[in-house]
Amino acid sequence: MEKIVIEVKVTVSSNLDKVWEYWNSPEHIVNWNFASDEWCAPRAEVNLKPGGHFVCRMESKDGSMGFDFIGVYDVIKPLELIEYTLEDNRKVSIEFLEGAGGIQVIEKFEAESENAIELQQAGWQAILNNFKRYVESKS
Repeated sequence: MEKIVIEVKVTVSSNLDKVWEYWNSPEHIVNWNFASDEWCAPRAEVNLKPGGHFVCRMESKDGSMGFDFIGVYDVIKPLELIEYTLEDNRKVSIEFLEGAGGIQVIEKFEAESENAIELQQAGWQAILNNFKRYVESKS
C-alpha cells in the first residue's frame, strides 16, 4: 500500500536562528507543541543529532487523555532540514526556508490509518499555527 504524505506549512515573521531555536529547544517546545487550548505539552526532551531521540508529552489539560510523541532523528541539517522517524515507523521532514516574508516552515508526514486525512492535516496545521503565534509573540 502506498503511503499518503500530508503537507502543512506556515510562514513565521522572524529570523532563521530564532525559528530553529524555538522549534528544537525543550523550554520552547512545551509552549507551542499542542493543537488547541484544551491541550498542553508538559514535558519535552530533545537530542538533536542523527540517531538521537526526542519525546514530547501531550496531554489534555483536564487530564483525561495524553500520549508521548516519540521519534528518532535521521537527518539534521542545521537551520535547513530535520528528518525523523516516529515510533510507528512513519517518516516526517521539516524544511526551514528563508523568504521575503520570514521563515517558511514546511512539514511533511506520512499519514496514519486511524484518523481521517483531513483530521490529521488539521491537527498538524493547528500545531504549526500555534508555533507561529508563539515565535511571533516573543519578538
